[in-house]
Order: sequence, then C-alpha cells, then structure tokens
Amino acid sequence: MNEQTMKKEHNREVGLNRILTAFWHRLWLIALVAVLCGVLVFAAVFYLVTPLYEATAMFYVNNSELSVGDAVLDISSGDINAAKDLVESYIVILKTRTSLIEIIDYAGVDVSYGELREMITAEAVESTEIFRVVVTSPDPVEAEKLASAIAYILPKRIDSIIDGTSARIVDAAIVPTKPSSPNYIYSAMGGFLFGLIAMILFVILQEIFDVTIRTEEDVAQVCHHPVLAAVPDMAAPSKGSYYQYSAGNNKRNKSKRSGSTGNSSVLFGGNISFAASEAYKLLRTKLQFSFVDEGESRIIGFSSALSGEGKSLTAINLAYTLSQLDKKVILIDCDMRRPTLADKLSIRKVPGLSGYLTGQHSLEDMIQDCNLKREEEAFHVIAAGQNPPNPVELLSSGKMARFLQQLRQTYDYIILDLPPVGEVSDAMTVANLTDGMLLVVRQNYCDRLVLKDAVRQFDFINAKMLGVVYNCATESGARYGKNYYKRYYRQYSRSNYQRSSRRYEGAYMRRSADSQMTDEMK
Repeated sequence: MNEQTMKKEHNREVGLNRILTAFWHRLWLIALVAVLCGVLVFAAVFYLVTPLYEATAMFYVNNSELSVGDAVLDISSGDINAAKDLVESYIVILKTRTSLIEIIDYAGVDVSYGELREMITAEAVESTEIFRVVVTSPDPVEAEKLASAIAYILPKRIDSIIDGTSARIVDAAIVPTKPSSPNYIYSAMGGFLFGLIAMILFVILQEIFDVTIRTEEDVAQVCHHPVLAAVPDMAAPSKGSYYQYSAGNNKRNKSKRSGSTGNSSVLFGGNISFAASEAYKLLRTKLQFSFVDEGESRIIGFSSALSGEGKSLTAINLAYTLSQLDKKVILIDCDMRRPTLADKLSIRKVPGLSGYLTGQHSLEDMIQDCNLKREEEAFHVIAAGQNPPNPVELLSSGKMARFLQQLRQTYDYIILDLPPVGEVSDAMTVANLTDGMLLVVRQNYCDRLVLKDAVRQFDFINAKMLGVVYNCATESGARYGKNYYKRYYRQYSRSNYQRSSRRYEGAYMRRSADSQMTDEMK
C-alpha cells in the first residue's frame, strides 16, 4: 500500500471518527429533538386531527351463471380472477349516483352523494368471493347507518341489474366504539423517527461541510508540521475538565476568571493550571530538541492564521517557561497594527519597537522587565510602540535585521510575537529572520482552509516551521481523550506531588530519628 493510499485511508478513518465523536457529544441533543418531535406530532394529531370511525359490512358473491347484456360468464368458486371481476362490478354498481342517492335516502343522513362516494371503500377479502364495504365518518352513528343502508340497498340493486347472481350479507354493520384513525402511538413514533433521522442527517452534513478545527487529527490532515503541544483552555470553567487550578489558589483564580480574560494570574505566569504549565514545558523541551546547537542564541517567531487564536499568550508563557531555566529571554511585540503585550503584561506602550526602527528611541529605552512571579527570574519585554503607518516596511528593513543580530549577543532566546499571517503579510517579512516559526491554532476557532493557506504562505517563502501549538484544547479535542487526562493529572498534579513530598520527608525524618537512637544505644 503506497503512501497516498495510506493517507486516504487515514483521512477516511479520521473523518469517520469525527462523525462518531460528533454523534456521541450530540447524543443528548439528538434524543431531545427526537422526543420533542414525537411529542409535537402527538399533540398536533390529538388536537388538530378529527377522529374517524369505520363501520363495515361484508357480502358474499353468489357464483351461479352470470349474464351481463349479451355477454355470458361461467363462474366457479375456484376461479379467483372471475371473482375479482365480479367484485369490481359490484363496487361500480355501489358507487353509481342512483345507488348512492337511494342509500342516503334510506339512511336519512345529511350528506351529498359525492361526499358519500369518498366515504366508501370496497375491496375483496384476500382474493375470495367475499368483499367488504367500509364507511368512514367522523360520526360513529352516521357510519353505522350508512353501512346498514348499503347492506339493504346493494343486494337489491345488484339483483335488478345483473341476472343470475346476487350479493348476500355475511356480516352486518354495528356502531363503532373506537376511532380507526388517527393512531396516536404510530403518529408519535413517526414523529420520533422523523426527528431522529433528521438530526442524524443534520449532524452528518454539519461534520462534512464544517471545516472548523476540532481535534489534533484535523490539524494533521491540513498541516504536515507536527503538533508540539496541546495547551488546555484556561479560560473555560474547570468543573468536569481534565485540568484544574493549583491547590491554594483555586478559589482566587476562579473569581478572577469571571472577570477579564486577560488577567495575568490566570492565563500566564506561575499561577496557571497544572496541565497548561506542563503543556508549555513540553513545548519548551521540544523546542530545545529542535535546535542542534544548544549554546547559540535562537529567534523564535509566533504567528497564527487568524487573530484571537492565543499567539500572544503562548509567546508570553513560553518566554516565562524558558526564563525558569535561567535563560536570558526577551519577548518582542512585533504586531504594530494591534499590539497586545503592553496591555496583558501591564508595561509601558512607549517607547517601543516602532520608535526604535524609526530612530526615535534607543535600545536601552525600549527594554522593560517583566516579572510574573516575584521570587523567580524576570524576562525582558519590548512593546510595539506607537502604531506606524508602514509596519511592513519597518519590519522588512535592514535595521530590523541588525537589531535582531544585536540581541543575539545578549539573549539566549528572542521571541517575536508576529501578526496573523492569514490577515496581513507582516509575519512573512520577518519569518526568514528567525530560526524557526511556531503556528498557534485554536480549537473550534480556526478552520482547515484558513490554516492550510497560512501554512502554504510560510512554505512559499521557505520559512523554517518548527511546528504547531494546539491552543484552547478541550477534552474532546485532546489526542488521548478525557479519561487519560483525568488519570494523568490526578496522579501528577501539584497537590499530589506536594503530598508525596511530605510523606517522603516524614519517612526520611523517622528513619533519621531511628538511626540516631540506634547510635545512642550503641
């Protein structure tokens, strides 16, 4: 099996898994809609549809020699086709205007012969010489009167028209006690099945035509670059999720989370969730393995296909995580159209990068300290500065390239927060100045077509793509699913780690005391 066939099989499997996953997560909605449709159909039939009653009379076809006009028929009891023809003749006689008027007069009901014709149904009983006549009416008494009138009038009409044969009554009509239609149970079941099938088709069509990134497999289908880390959605409610806030800060963080989503104690720094912290550490580790020479300074660019995917938060958390290794890190806001780092980190907006590139400020004036946790080492930040009218020209200038080379002499890691490549071309002008680019993709936000176009743009300029950061991942979008993360983070969470450390320290102190007592006894 060649690579292309294997890829098609993988895509088909991923698509099927995506549809099955969608069914599983919408199972409650599918069931709810199906039940509601059943209830609505039942209510509509019960209140809007008039019940109908059926009164039935049965006749036996006399099988003697038959003559109709000049034609002569010999009918035997075994000739089923002839019996059918005879029954059809009786039905025609029954529905003639003269017969219907006689029936109405005999029954004494207020209907026209045209209405009565629509109320009558006549047919043979399983291809025998017996046929039944059914009268349907919203009034059960009226139905019985008309059926009884037919039982009285029809044999006389047949005997007067067709020589040598007659119709004899087998079963007389009675007043019906229950309506024949509508069937409420069947109607409710029909509504339920309609809602069920409609929702199944809706989910299938939605998944087929929906190009939103839902899982890491969706990223793999579009992008040939690896997913380096899946960062959980830190702004989502923690109840029922596989990531929890650290012990001791949980209540405080929950209260802050209800406010601005840009709160630094929640979305970046040392107080983020344990799962998010481990995701950024995993990203840090993989980036370190991406570069052969550990001693050289590295420039890493962050971009995304669309704005709002979390590239700035990811850049901040990576800078913070790298600074924990005693690395000299500087974070630069290169998005001079819509800068966000100054607001998120509560630093000065000016002087910034735009002022330096236009010759208004020096390098020393721009660099600011950012200490997200007082007891830890800070990293440096350069804000974007005032919004210039020509950001692309400034970023692509020779001064920008010399500026980055100058920073290499001082810093181990230079992290660039670039604009979205799917909206403006600024990131493409700087991508080749970096040692690698990271593309941030947000779950349930970016779509596959936009992501594919963003990757194509970086590939067009031969930029080195290090990989993808899968941001705001939920349980359903995680690679290993809900149960895996629950077991993993229950085992390796900070609170469990602290309890294990206390147990270890207690055991160590007891062993030391026992050893000291043994020495004294000796």
